[in-house]
Amino acid sequence: MTEHVSIRLASERVDHSVCTNDELPRFYTPGEVITGMQDFMRGHGTYTEGDSLKASVAGVMQKVNKLICIRPLKSRYVGEVGDVVVGRVIDVQQKRWKVETNSRLDSILQLSSVNLPGGELRRRSAEDEQMMREHLKEGDLISAEVQSIFSDGSLSLHTRSLKYGKLGQGTLLKVFPSLIKRRKNHFHNLSCGVSIIIGNNGFIWLSPTTQRITADENNTDTIDDYVLQNVSSSDRESIARVKNCISALVASKMMLDDTSITFAFEESMKYDSVKDLLDPEAMLDVAFMTQHRMNNFMGE
Repeated sequence: MTEHVSIRLASERVDHSVCTNDELPRFYTPGEVITGMQDFMRGHGTYTEGDSLKASVAGVMQKVNKLICIRPLKSRYVGEVGDVVVGRVIDVQQKRWKVETNSRLDSILQLSSVNLPGGELRRRSAEDEQMMREHLKEGDLISAEVQSIFSDGSLSLHTRSLKYGKLGQGTLLKVFPSLIKRRKNHFHNLSCGVSIIIGNNGFIWLSPTTQRITADENNTDTIDDYVLQNVSSSDRESIARVKNCISALVASKMMLDDTSITFAFEESMKYDSVKDLLDPEAMLDVAFMTQHRMNNFMGE
């Protein structure tokens, strides 16, 4: 009986970054020179030394006109109004739910900021308050939008749109918020049969596309009628493959959006087993080929 042994050189066991295009977000380490100070202003995550502007934290550079900031790779989510987030309900309080959104403080979802079953638009009554736990309870996952920011920095959420609300069966993946690209749309149905919600807060939700369609047809924000539906083995395999592809991109510090994830999924098909994508060489291969395609895509 022959056993296969995988041997890697020490130089191959380091954490690589495959970003090579200067037009793409670049990862900086503390003390690394970003640029000269002649034409730029110092922002968060930077400091000046001599005539140079340097990074004070490890992260991705963001430039707004002449202001340069370094957005820390490992940091809590700092929300902005209009952001799409995925969160977990951790407490049911009077007229509101507390939600974990990877922020410094717990976020708040007011009873007045949710759609009642059936989409009714009316004032919330004492009976609605008593039935809050039937609508959302501890442990439930939701998608929501940042409505406003309180003075202490905590976020106020809402789920008034029918695309937001309680999530059904699927997989939650947590990544660095700094790797999430801000886009107009964070809800996507991938061609592989997987629906994905890319939360600005670094929480990514993967679920079968058929489940998302069922929810939309029901025209309601409650998922009680389809949450117990069986998920086929092919859907589970597709979700696991997408999850491993995202993990490969994150390991190489690549920015995440529907395009990069789709490219990574297509590149991963050369590996028959989903489990093979957990191999460090396979992860680097998928990320490298994805970056190559992204460079070509952005250059068109």
